[in-house]
Amino acid sequence: MSVSKNKATNSVLKSEKKSLLRFLALYVTIIIFVITLIALFYYQSQEKLMLAERRAELSKYAYIQTKRLKVLHHYFDERTKYPRDPRFKSAIYDIEYMQIFSLLENEPEHFDKEIYITQNKKYIHFVKSLDEYYLGTKYLIIEVKDDGNWRNEIWKNIIGYGLFAFLFFMLFGLFLAKLFLKPMRDSIMLLDRFIKDTTHELNTPLSAILANIEMMDTAVMIDKNKKKLERINIAAKTVSVLYKDLTYMTLEQEKKSVEEDIALKPVLENRVEYFDILARSKHITFDLHLQHATLFMERQKFVRIIDNLISNAIKYNKRGGKITIILQENMLSISDTGVGIAEDKIPFMFDRYMRFNQSEGGFGVGLSIVKQIIDESGLKIEVHSKVGEGTTMILRWKGVRV
Repeated sequence: MSVSKNKATNSVLKSEKKSLLRFLALYVTIIIFVITLIALFYYQSQEKLMLAERRAELSKYAYIQTKRLKVLHHYFDERTKYPRDPRFKSAIYDIEYMQIFSLLENEPEHFDKEIYITQNKKYIHFVKSLDEYYLGTKYLIIEVKDDGNWRNEIWKNIIGYGLFAFLFFMLFGLFLAKLFLKPMRDSIMLLDRFIKDTTHELNTPLSAILANIEMMDTAVMIDKNKKKLERINIAAKTVSVLYKDLTYMTLEQEKKSVEEDIALKPVLENRVEYFDILARSKHITFDLHLQHATLFMERQKFVRIIDNLISNAIKYNKRGGKITIILQENMLSISDTGVGIAEDKIPFMFDRYMRFNQSEGGFGVGLSIVKQIIDESGLKIEVHSKVGEGTTMILRWKGVRV
């Protein structure tokens, strides 16, 4: 799996982003649902208000047309022309909803509603039920055009006020999200301060321990003391890797980089030799396939990458396992036969303070530093892992200075 670019020093970690996105997704869904319901209620209420206003007008037209039908009914032998009016169109239906005569543009859709808008949104129908059956008429339908101006005005209000409400609630949601993430941020800042203060205190005693280990003459020691010294050396080197990570995270990353062409094979051989005593403590063997390759970047940063990858390969490997390191032009691969990691957790393994195995020590900063250096240097990293089988880290870079 190729890991996307994400600096470890970002103020929002992937775990924070995931929580934030879940909250915002739920929040936005609820806001859209509420605004939609309010818009629907507003539209229906405005439609009812418009029809109520038109009802008086159409009722008046129905009264006029009823009088005309009455006259036509009584003088049908003399007058046979259906009464017309330029202000509206009408139709008459009998008690069984059969058409007697119609001038309507749109066929009536309801006889049980007094007033309604036709489905094509072009006309308004008013239905009047007659008590006296003039010309056999039970239902008089009055039809007028619906110009739609009221509808356009409603949509303008819905869109305008809806967008305003959406933006307002989004800003309010972001405010809530910041409150939601504040405890997590405060904890991370507290841990950062603790690590920075602790790092200063580690330097002197750690340097003294490592210096004294180097000066001891193992040739005159008995085997029992040699084993004790070896355990001290392992512990000291483990702490030394952690100390160098913490120092880089809090101090050295702020220094100006001095880049150079690095011959990678000697560096890898040197770091493997450094970690050999840690590997032997778990009976882990190294399998090296190193070709000559160069990389243009700061040497100390490259060492930090290698130290963390080899340290993790030892830490999460099984006893009697193997670490395979392959170096080719523009590619470096470090594989272990350890516990592995689930694929869905790989995108989060480079987040600062992220630890998936609580049984192992550390603060969870090593891989965060690795990812930060890789992003700064223009490198690419791929992670392939299977639970119970092991993990492979692949670094790739272009064959030009980055």
